[in-house]
Amino acid sequence: MITASNIALSYGKRVLFKDVNIKFTPGNCYGLIGANGAGKSTFLKILSGEVTPDKGEIAIGPRERLAVLRQDQFAFDEETVFNTVIRGHEELYKIMAEREAIYAKADFSEEDGVRSAELEAEFAEMNGYEAESEAAVLLNGLGIPEELRQKKMKELEGGDKVRVLLAQALFGNPDVLLLDEPTNNLDLKSISWLEDFLFRFPNTVIVVSHDRHFLNQVCTHTADIDFSRIRVYVGNYDFWYHASQLNLKQRQNENRKVSEKAEELKAFIQRFSSNASKARQATSRKKLLDKLTLEDMPVSSRKYPHVMFKPERPCGDIILEISGLTKEIDGVKVLNNLDLIVRKNDKIAFVGGNTLARTTLFRILAGELEPDSGSFRWGVTITNAYFPKENSGYFEKDLSLIDWLGQYSPPTEGETFARGFLGRMLFSGDEATKKTSVLSGGERVRCMLSRMMLSGANVLILDEPTNHLDLESITALNDGLIAYPEVVLFASHDHEFVSTIANRIIEITPGGVINRVMAFDEYLESEGVTRERDELYHGHAELTL
Repeated sequence: MITASNIALSYGKRVLFKDVNIKFTPGNCYGLIGANGAGKSTFLKILSGEVTPDKGEIAIGPRERLAVLRQDQFAFDEETVFNTVIRGHEELYKIMAEREAIYAKADFSEEDGVRSAELEAEFAEMNGYEAESEAAVLLNGLGIPEELRQKKMKELEGGDKVRVLLAQALFGNPDVLLLDEPTNNLDLKSISWLEDFLFRFPNTVIVVSHDRHFLNQVCTHTADIDFSRIRVYVGNYDFWYHASQLNLKQRQNENRKVSEKAEELKAFIQRFSSNASKARQATSRKKLLDKLTLEDMPVSSRKYPHVMFKPERPCGDIILEISGLTKEIDGVKVLNNLDLIVRKNDKIAFVGGNTLARTTLFRILAGELEPDSGSFRWGVTITNAYFPKENSGYFEKDLSLIDWLGQYSPPTEGETFARGFLGRMLFSGDEATKKTSVLSGGERVRCMLSRMMLSGANVLILDEPTNHLDLESITALNDGLIAYPEVVLFASHDHEFVSTIANRIIEITPGGVINRVMAFDEYLESEGVTRERDELYHGHAELTL
């Protein structure tokens, strides 16, 4: 159990937390949510002791151990992968190191024998004899193959380092587990494994994530940061969303009724205050009016951008035809003789582990790359808009947001139009004049979405558009693509995003393409898809040999 009492923290005039009192109890998983900048990661750092609040204190149970998913990928560069995982339980790691040092001595003294016996007892009490097998289970579940486990951390790719650090946090059954964006760099299989692990985890978990499906799968409670406070709801993310919207609507309705009643009383008083026969009634209503109060509703930090794509014309009968498309990148054939016909009303999710193949295909279709062989043809009615995974090339000129958006706005529109559009995308007031060089990753994504909305395209191509977005912006984009009446080609690691938008799934494997007209969850559960995937990968391996 971990408890926060009277926590307050400010940075200058900006108040992050004010009188926060919250208790996180064993057996529960708490999803910590809030808008970008609300203080989610900061609150985790307060809980872990990394950040000291201006006021208040954090308390955990006696003899309880707290584990944190570390963000520093270079902290353990000289350690092996296995030792890095074990260091998730630092006390056990020290005992193991001392134990090994004693047993490695050439002259084993009586004093060493006494100390080794003490260490063996402590080692057994901490389940040290299961440490190696537990570490192997964690690494296997998170997709780290056995051949990497004795390598040093500095030899691993960045994505693999993150997985090892996650295994480190999970190791040793900690009493309190703090996880900040644990699904980053995980594929669907590893995310599913982590969901199952946390579902069975018996202690306290507090997790920050932008993955709504993950939050829905693992969370028993939702801790919502807003108005500089934290309010806990029993239930997962979807329950919180519906409950908070209902609560907000009820408060707004109550305020509306009070306002209407006040206006009614004011009108009566104004009409009859000078009428002697009605003076007593007017006085009575004046007293009633004085008692009416509107509930104070502070401005929420949670804001949803207005995302709506409006095609200038519907698609014709021919959308896109791809024939024999082949492309090699750095000596590796990422697209091999790809054939594909896109039809009306298709919303195609490109899934699977081959992210380079998806990005390469999208760049070819958008005209950024030329294929080595093969061809593709857009229909004569088609205009497409492309959202790239890497967008820095669109922000090389250091323009104000008004001028940046002006590059993509209709020529007849001016600054007023740009300001209005940017305001709907959460760049209001002075935010509209800020320079593109100071934009955060999430702000750049909102700019790129604005550009796409202004295009009037009837085919949208989006490569990982939810990266860098907060939950509110992801929800707005999700709803905008569901409502979009034309064709969408997209890739995303966000399960909820894919499952609510896609009506067709395509997976590019080394041995060929799996192509299914079905919902994403049905695709994941399909035995036929599993067999086809195994055959394509197995056949490719044989050809490679």
